[in-house]
Amino acid sequence: MRLYTDSEVELLIDVISEAAYEAIEMAAAEAAKAAVLALLEREAAAYREAQRWRIEADLRLQGIKEAKKAGVKNTIIAGAACLLGGFVIGVGGSLIIGGR
Repeated sequence: MRLYTDSEVELLIDVISEAAYEAIEMAAAEAAKAAVLALLEREAAAYREAQRWRIEADLRLQGIKEAKKAGVKNTIIAGAACLLGGFVIGVGGSLIIGGR
């Protein structure tokens, strides 16, 4: 069994301590990198979700605009039909009443 001197023990402790500090720093760097990557992934997911909602809102807005257009068109057609029907009934009624 070999006995170590105090200076050898201190040197060994210094070497082990330095290796431990380096390992701790590397672990901390890896943890920081993992945290940043996780944050970036959450941000990317939130951005994708926002894009999905924006596209959905645009599609719904387009549908609303098309429905309004169709409603205006239908209103104009109904108004014209009513006007023409009223004109036909009025003229027809006048001819029937006037023809007696």
